[in-house]
Amino acid sequence: RSPDEYRDVLASNIEEFERLSRMISDMLFLAKSDNQLLIPHPEQLDLIDEVKGVFEFYEALAEEKSVALSCSGTGVVSGDRLMLRRAISNLLSNALRYTPAGERIVVRVDNSTDSVVKLSVANPGKAIPAEHLPRLFDRFYRVDGSRQRFTEGVGLGLAITRSIMRAHGGEASVRSDPMSTVFELTIPRQPLETPIHAH
Repeated sequence: RSPDEYRDVLASNIEEFERLSRMISDMLFLAKSDNQLLIPHPEQLDLIDEVKGVFEFYEALAEEKSVALSCSGTGVVSGDRLMLRRAISNLLSNALRYTPAGERIVVRVDNSTDSVVKLSVANPGKAIPAEHLPRLFDRFYRVDGSRQRFTEGVGLGLAITRSIMRAHGGEASVRSDPMSTVFELTIPRQPLETPIHAH
């Protein structure tokens, strides 16, 4: 083989090793959750500030895909900054992957409920069939080969997001119609005395 061919093979191997490394890291994260080792270190956070921080990371990719990002609202919770940013990032990455060019992803933070703050990520696109919605947060779940839209890597992103929410005493949910798909995170305002872990 020529040097160029060897370089191509090595580059392909590196990509595959990085993918496997991410998968192992994700599985370890979920194993911690299963064994009640996923314990948030809470601090007071305004979720809209965390959203803007994640936006900065995805700004270049969104511009490349001709997708606009917008956010609105405010809501203070007691949560683990790194975990919550990871959950938001998982949803935004997913939305970016399947939002058509020229469209907009909208993130809203709603603090109208006394006990919880809700964060939603909405993106336009085809509806997710209703029979799949209850299983989207399952590990490794895929709808079909042509519509691998729900998680990054091997299908662990949404499972991780749900584990993060449950570790905070909250929950993750999804709804979808022909106009858009909306993922929603529900996070208690106050820290839990005893953290709730995903099972």
